Amino acid sequence: MKLFIVESPAKAKTIKSYLGKDFVVVATMGHIKDLPSDEMGIDFNSMEPKYVLLPGKKKIVNNIVNLAKKCSVVFLASDRDREGEIISFHVKEIVSNYVKQIHRIEFIEVTRDGILNALNSPRDINYNLVNAQKTRRLIDRIVGYTLSPLLFGKFKVKYKGYSFSAGRVQSPALMLICERELEIKNFVSFPYYDVFIECEKDGNTFLLKLVSEYVNGREVKFGGDNLINNDKLKEVKENVSLSEVKVISSKVYRDSIKPLPPFKTSTLQQDAFLKLGFSSSETMKIAQQLYEGMNIGGEFVGLITYMRTDSVRTSEYAIKRVREFIKSKIGIEYLPKKPRSYSMKGNEQDAHECIRPTDVFREPTFIKGKIPYKHYLLYDLIWRRFVASQLDDAILSVIEILVSDGRYNFYGVSKSIVKENFLKFYPHSVPDDVFLPNLKIGERVNVLKLISKRKKTQPPPRYTEATLIKKLESEGIGRPSTYASIVSTLIDRKYVVKKGKFLEPTALGFDVYYFLKNTYPNVIDLKLTSYVESKLDDIEKGNIRDWKKVLIEVISKVNIPIEKVF
Repeated sequence: MKLFIVESPAKAKTIKSYLGKDFVVVATMGHIKDLPSDEMGIDFNSMEPKYVLLPGKKKIVNNIVNLAKKCSVVFLASDRDREGEIISFHVKEIVSNYVKQIHRIEFIEVTRDGILNALNSPRDINYNLVNAQKTRRLIDRIVGYTLSPLLFGKFKVKYKGYSFSAGRVQSPALMLICERELEIKNFVSFPYYDVFIECEKDGNTFLLKLVSEYVNGREVKFGGDNLINNDKLKEVKENVSLSEVKVISSKVYRDSIKPLPPFKTSTLQQDAFLKLGFSSSETMKIAQQLYEGMNIGGEFVGLITYMRTDSVRTSEYAIKRVREFIKSKIGIEYLPKKPRSYSMKGNEQDAHECIRPTDVFREPTFIKGKIPYKHYLLYDLIWRRFVASQLDDAILSVIEILVSDGRYNFYGVSKSIVKENFLKFYPHSVPDDVFLPNLKIGERVNVLKLISKRKKTQPPPRYTEATLIKKLESEGIGRPSTYASIVSTLIDRKYVVKKGKFLEPTALGFDVYYFLKNTYPNVIDLKLTSYVESKLDDIEKGNIRDWKKVLIEVISKVNIPIEKVF
């Protein structure tokens, strides 16, 4: 008999349907060991974690041990990330006394082929991943278990009954939200103007916008910090020569819009928020279930690949399949001559794949009504984004016109869609189609009047879940497994509230932010937080072997009073 160990019962149920009678499939229900909840859980002499069996896991562990005693081989098949690796590491520690053959396997999709291929490609525990998880867990424990009691002591009277926490990633995220709120409160709005000329040709009118002027032979552009105020508007009205406006540039050409790459975790959360209104935690919960397998007509099927990834890479096999789908189901005229590849950036792991359907031929309409509606919506979003990523560019027809009276320059652009191509499958921002005539260079323009539209400068918008995740990712803070929990923790702690789609800090959130800023500023320092993430990635890649050295370095940089908790 062979023992196959995964994390979740849903995944176990799906995988059991693919394997024969020789296999027993069981789930650990997540971690079986972790740091103790009632103490720091770190031996500061050896810098090793003091792992303990989690409450409620004794029955699960006993069952695994009893099964291992009867088995000839054990396959450790927890998730293919740091957390999954240390779960397998802890399980191996427990079963190694009872069985000799213990193999670590991994897969990106819970399908028959995915599981069978994984069984044929076993490996050992990846200790780089284990050490990266250890380092991350210990850093987070030190920050959380040191600062949280200090926050409680500081605010327990003012905020009676509240719970308090600080974190390596949570606190910088709170800082971003609070500082954006301060920007909004301190913002002083002032009026400015957009200026246009209304023109006419062959009975059709069109607008061209004032974009620059010549001052002492030098072109000065309007916009940004150089907005048109009341004095400048008055000057323009007094000096513009509407009867002298001529075309100085006229271009007609084709342009294109490229499809977006397939989803990774952060972009899936952002688009699910914007297009479906899902919170990041809801998106990940649904995606987890789509990945682990759902009942489709009596058969349990994993519908998408692994949903915690920072890669947009697609396997050669998946590209071949989607190109076959496009050719047979959509039309060869939509298919680019060569498969598209999408570049990797920063710390993305090329060994990982994008989030995609496990079978692109399983169209969303085939499963509609067979799974919960929200699951269908998210699957449809993932499927369409993946198909669109391998479709041909959308083609635009563009007209650009620049006219001048010798001092003031007015510009207009018109873009219209000639071929939708990928836009039929996945929405993308496209410019409004406005009328512009064909004009020749040197041609005098018939100007009807000068138009000014009064506007007011606007403060930066509050963060939404989508824009906060995008900001964190751009700063190198957080990783695919943490984005959803960052937001939910801030809301659960009542540091932040959601007003509509926007995140707004509470009085408690501001108090915590100011306390950390004034007493432990390194904890909310974006550069330091990003630096820690990069070091964890280096440990994971094997570029740094001495993980304890990184741990000690980070403790010193964070500069928090660890001794106060003893």
